[in-house]
Amino acid sequence: MLIKDIIELLDATLVYGTDIDTREVHSGCGSDMMSDVLAFVKDQPVLLTGLCNPQVVRTAEMMDIMCLVFVRNKQPGEDMIALARQRNICILTTPHTMFTACGLLYAAGLRGGE
Repeated sequence: MLIKDIIELLDATLVYGTDIDTREVHSGCGSDMMSDVLAFVKDQPVLLTGLCNPQVVRTAEMMDIMCLVFVRNKQPGEDMIALARQRNICILTTPHTMFTACGLLYAAGLRGGE
């Protein structure tokens, strides 16, 4: 699934990102616990989260996550956007809850990194 497809499916706003027409995501994960992300995530997924702090971007970098989606209209600060820009990690925001956003992506064919 392309990042541009995620934007459309989730009624998301692109906060930062490049190559959204060609960057492909192979799996997804939804979590507010970065320890779970570190333990269980693989395959360059998109991460959906309501946790909005620089630790999320640092975790994404460590796990080769290429796209962060902040649910419930959470808005990342300028420090987070700058950090994501340095690491070329796409940032989106969506008005949906995590449950709904994960369900929409799952229904469209995106699966977890099992």
